[in-house]
Amino acid sequence: MSKLLSPLKIKDITFRNRVAISPMCMYSAVEGLANDWHLVHLGSRAVGGAALIIQEATAVSPEGRISPGDLGLWDDAHIEMLGRMNRFIHDHHAVAGIQLAHAGRKAGCAKPWEGGKQLKKHEGGWLTVAPSALSLHPDDDLPLELDEDGIAKVIADFRSAAGRAVTAGYKLVEIHAAHGYLLHQFLSPLSNHRTDKYGGSIENRIRLLLEVVSEVQTVWPQNLPLFVRISATDWAEGGWNADEAVQLASILKNLGVDLIDCSSGGLVPHQKIPLGPGYQVPFAERLKKETGILTGSVGLITEAQQAEDILQKGQADMILIARESLRDPYFALNAAKILGDDMVWPLQYLRAK
Repeated sequence: MSKLLSPLKIKDITFRNRVAISPMCMYSAVEGLANDWHLVHLGSRAVGGAALIIQEATAVSPEGRISPGDLGLWDDAHIEMLGRMNRFIHDHHAVAGIQLAHAGRKAGCAKPWEGGKQLKKHEGGWLTVAPSALSLHPDDDLPLELDEDGIAKVIADFRSAAGRAVTAGYKLVEIHAAHGYLLHQFLSPLSNHRTDKYGGSIENRIRLLLEVVSEVQTVWPQNLPLFVRISATDWAEGGWNADEAVQLASILKNLGVDLIDCSSGGLVPHQKIPLGPGYQVPFAERLKKETGILTGSVGLITEAQQAEDILQKGQADMILIARESLRDPYFALNAAKILGDDMVWPLQYLRAK
């Protein structure tokens, strides 16, 4: 059997293979509520053979949404439809996961197909928050610098959302600390100019993320996997870098985090990313080899053999498929054929096997 289609056990969860669907925003919710689009979108990828379906960045508070169309889990009203989606995913032998997020200064933006720029208040936008009063773009409104009460609210919001995730039936939670969103903003000296215990040294800049992880663990079952997604580098001089990512990964491992989802960038407009097939794989490989933590790799991984090679070389433990899964919701089923493996198909699709 190929490595890609072999099972992976983390705590009490056994994933049927190493293919995960990476969280991808659909910008299709209303007041944070999921609908049939989300059910069909995520459900089709469970039917398509992926072992893990991670729901898009789901806001822990209304002000934490990237756009007005983001999913949310700040209210009990969000639970019912999410639970329905999760039951469908689990019925098709996949694991339902959720990425909990707060967009920080990148919140309150128009949907990508509507331009993606930050919305002004009269356009439906809202006051954003950040570690420091620094905007992402010159024409953005300045975010409110979080004080200690504001930081305490963020931590409490992550905890509450994680508790609702348990009620909704998720079997995995991922904390989003990448792509320039709030927790990443605290990690990077480019966006964090604080002089208190949350700024300055790396020990201070990682403090909020560690506090969020610890607080989530008070409500998240110890027998279920906990992932953290990080940007391993800002791709910008003076920013968060791979050496710091290694330090953070080691601490997160000791704290009980099971896997680091290794992405990069997203913090500043002047980033210079050397895009190419598997360009982020070296980060997953380094964190895995230097800290011993499980890693997942994402980013321009588009072919079954490419994914297999990454795993065979020990560069990562799981492959997260994003845009390729939009082109091919049945990536895992097709990968099995390409790699010469047999795989259980949905009974309704057997005539096409």
